Amino acid sequence: MNLNTATKWLFFAVVVFLLFAVVGEPIYLNRAHAQSADDVATRRAKLENDLNILESQIEAQQEIVESKQKQAVSLERDISIIDASIKKANLSIKARDIAIQQLTNNISSKQKIIGVLSEKLDRELESLAQLIRKIDQIDNISFSELIIGNETISDVFADIDRFRTIEDALNKSRVVVAQNKITTEEEKKTLEDKKTEEVELRAIQALEKQRIEQDKKAKAKILAETKGKEAEYQKILKARQKDAAAIRSELFVLQGSKAISFEKAYEYALTAQNKTGIRPAFLLGVITEETNLGENLGSGNWLVDMHPTRDRPVFVRITSELGLNPDTMPVSKKPWYGWGGAMGPAQFIPSTWILYKDKIAVLTGHNPPNPWDPYDAFMAAAILLKDNGGAGGNYSKERLAALRYLAGWTNANKKAYAFYGDDVMAIAAKYQKQIDILQNN
Repeated sequence: MNLNTATKWLFFAVVVFLLFAVVGEPIYLNRAHAQSADDVATRRAKLENDLNILESQIEAQQEIVESKQKQAVSLERDISIIDASIKKANLSIKARDIAIQQLTNNISSKQKIIGVLSEKLDRELESLAQLIRKIDQIDNISFSELIIGNETISDVFADIDRFRTIEDALNKSRVVVAQNKITTEEEKKTLEDKKTEEVELRAIQALEKQRIEQDKKAKAKILAETKGKEAEYQKILKARQKDAAAIRSELFVLQGSKAISFEKAYEYALTAQNKTGIRPAFLLGVITEETNLGENLGSGNWLVDMHPTRDRPVFVRITSELGLNPDTMPVSKKPWYGWGGAMGPAQFIPSTWILYKDKIAVLTGHNPPNPWDPYDAFMAAAILLKDNGGAGGNYSKERLAALRYLAGWTNANKKAYAFYGDDVMAIAAKYQKQIDILQNN
């Protein structure tokens, strides 16, 4: 085969390749995108409808709990609260399952598209490499060899024009390949974000399952002891009711610090109320929930679990001012919703603590304040809860302030975090009963 024939075949092969790579595959990809989008939209619509129904049912059970809590203590009232709490938690788990399924479907859809794009990218890169090698081979042929291999001089210039056309087309194809690479990377980043959300939901689901088991045991124990009789229930309540002395001496467990007596915790909470307007029982509920989460996550290491640029340098500054060794001070592990490194009973991260440092110092008289000191920690939590809108004792305001304490203002209204606000308010109701006994003695 002479050079004229070879170049014509090469030109034909390149044109066919480019038509398939630049025109044909986008058509296929568009069809794949459209089909995938239709399937996902159908599944998503059904899942979102199911999720909306479940969330309405969850709200109904929450309303039952709140209304029953306002009633006088009775067997029927307390069993109704437990039943509603169990139903609400079960519904929440179903809602989380649907949310996880939504994420899984989205991840699967994105993965298919990423697979198509990756295969196309690999094929184009390989084809481009082969074409470039062939063009390099022709470039190395001398002008005299080209003349000998062609019938006329015009054929030589025609071949040169073809190669220029091929070169332009190859450059355009390279742009397409580069764009496909960017698209693939963006899809992978989205996929990673969705996986993070799935881990978050699964962790929350595990905590809700623990709550269900506790509620079921509580219900079974009440029914076993009373056999469904109100009089027996009231006798048990009276027998179990702690006196003021027992309440005062009861230990109040703290995260990252030694336990203190309930009397001391209440004293700190009262002082914080006088300074910030935060209800003592609510403050104690937040501190307790933070301790519960800390115990669930375990202790962390500031060099591993703390944000490297936002918090670690500040943590070193805080411990240095207090004359403490950063390596020996307890901090939280990374939770499912972000970085760890939270300090002391109030579980402030260093970058937040430093923002409130001066306010805490003014209200406690401790300068610098110590995040592991219970008094400083209680005041810090109260200041933040006040800033979050929790002052005044209103149930809804307190619950929202607690959610903001956990997840910030942006995530506070996400239903996935509702368990935290519900737990805080349930704990606060328990502490309010103990405080009422103290105030009457």
